[in-house]
Amino acid sequence: MKIYRYERESAVEYAHRWAFGRNPAYLDFSSLGGDCTNFISQCIYNGCRTMNTEPVFGWYYFSSVNRSASWTGVQYLYNFLVRNNGTGPFAKEVPLSDIKPGDIIQLSFDGSIFRHSLLVVETGKSPKPHNIKISTHTFDRDNYPLDNYIFKKYRCLHIEGFRK
Repeated sequence: MKIYRYERESAVEYAHRWAFGRNPAYLDFSSLGGDCTNFISQCIYNGCRTMNTEPVFGWYYFSSVNRSASWTGVQYLYNFLVRNNGTGPFAKEVPLSDIKPGDIIQLSFDGSIFRHSLLVVETGKSPKPHNIKISTHTFDRDNYPLDNYIFKKYRCLHIEGFRK
């Protein structure tokens, strides 16, 4: 299966466009546990335009009732991205210093369970918490400094590409 370049710029443009709004093509999950990972999936999709429609372990959204758990769930998205050998985007966990715009950061506020997904929209020359800016939903943010969050752990997912 051929590997294609993830369009990071498109993911970031989408994040800026919808950071403080909701694309009507998707259900807003803010009152159903949070909209962050739904928003991040939309951003990633804008950078690859390819879903994985495998039942149970895929990554897709056709409607609020016809979607994968990985589209809206923090841990499920992580599992999909780092294990995906099929269609759609794939990623690897990297140190903060290797993060790029269009990549994902997930936060754990208690040190054990990751509960929040963020899209990186900007990094300094050498990425550090004070010069990484993110975009996210639930508590809507855009161009928001990572170091404004209070968290115990983070993990960084670098999207390496996608397959069709």
